[in-house]
Amino acid sequence: MKIAQVAPLYESVPPKLYGGTERVVSYITEALVAMGHEVVLYASGDSRTGARLRACSEKALRLDNGSVDPIADHFYMAEQVFREAIEFDVIHSHMDYLAFPLLRRLRTPHVTTLHGRLDIPNLRNLYREYCDIPVVSISNDQRRPLWWASWQATVYHGVPEDLYTFHSEPGEYLAFLGRISPEKRVDRAIRMARCADIPIKIAAKVDKVDQQYFDAEIKPLLKQPGVEYIGEIGEAEKNEFLGNALALLFPIDWPEPFGLVMIEAMACGTPVIACARGSVPEIVEDGVTGFLVNSVKDGHQALGKVAQLSRKRCREVFEERFSVRRMAQDYLAVYGRLVEQSKVQSPKSKVQRSKFNTQRSTFNAQGSTSKLLIPKPKTQSLNLDAKRSSNGKPAAKKRATRDRAMIRKRVVANFVGNSERDKVLDKVPSTLDFRSSHERCD
Repeated sequence: MKIAQVAPLYESVPPKLYGGTERVVSYITEALVAMGHEVVLYASGDSRTGARLRACSEKALRLDNGSVDPIADHFYMAEQVFREAIEFDVIHSHMDYLAFPLLRRLRTPHVTTLHGRLDIPNLRNLYREYCDIPVVSISNDQRRPLWWASWQATVYHGVPEDLYTFHSEPGEYLAFLGRISPEKRVDRAIRMARCADIPIKIAAKVDKVDQQYFDAEIKPLLKQPGVEYIGEIGEAEKNEFLGNALALLFPIDWPEPFGLVMIEAMACGTPVIACARGSVPEIVEDGVTGFLVNSVKDGHQALGKVAQLSRKRCREVFEERFSVRRMAQDYLAVYGRLVEQSKVQSPKSKVQRSKFNTQRSTFNAQGSTSKLLIPKPKTQSLNLDAKRSSNGKPAAKKRATRDRAMIRKRVVANFVGNSERDKVLDKVPSTLDFRSSHERCD
């Protein structure tokens, strides 16, 4: 299969230091190449890959002091992909919504993995506008704010099995790895460690936007006994840092879409003590690969039991659920479905936005109904002599009603699963007109 992987330009692929999305793109790309697929990677010029690299910036934008407007570089890359799309069987974008205007106009099958948080209010209108774009979530919880989107699958991140080695005997410190920002709550991690009287090592980056927070809130805490701030570390240092830790602390205070560091710790055999927010309950098996907590007190109690957990089992769960090969196979399944769907779709069924001219009622994320200027395809007048169904209605109209009900159930099922489907169906108007994946809906 000929596959295009489109990475953000903020970091190289893989990143030299911090950069979860670009790291995952690298893992997917190299796994697909190893499986014999022909892959082209659109990324920064300082990226390293076994695929064919098409550089869309000289180097990673985070390291380029001359890059004042990174959006311009990403729009340029999206245009490059659009012009060359005919070369590929499928295009896999990791640019979130930036490429949506061009992807909508492509005949080449495409999918976008959404790597970020989706509960930001002003994203709602944008994703409703582009709800026809095929997307993949990285956790089921990530979908909740945009349950109506054209979700193709949930694909959990994966890591190469040989990247991290199993450490059967831990050291005597706790680890915090990632980014220092208000939602990551390194202050909470420090309090947990201090309450348990266990040293903590902090390996984290500080973005410019968080520098003031770091100076005012976190820097004073680093002076406490048993607290060691290492700074940002690279891939080579992670193995020893995580593997020698008694546990990884992940006390987040936001709906984390995935949290790659959790499976990196598990790959080393290190259990995870994490706040049960966002995707965490999907990744950490409470009492098996770590503990789910909701407060500093809970974390303190969990640290008293962490030695009882099997580090070997942590590694086994990683291999079973979070290997890069499993991730690549999941994406190949998505690609295959999209390619097959594109073969049966008629080009004439792709309705142009300029042909839409009427209003209809649409359901918003809060469950209310509002009148918007919504596209509706012009249709020819119904031939009354056409074949009618058994109840007297034209067969085409009956099929449309049936399809609408089926799509409505499918969209609701994408929200949280069958267990809550009935509750959600009660909130969705029966007249809601969800169109097929190649048409626009709002």
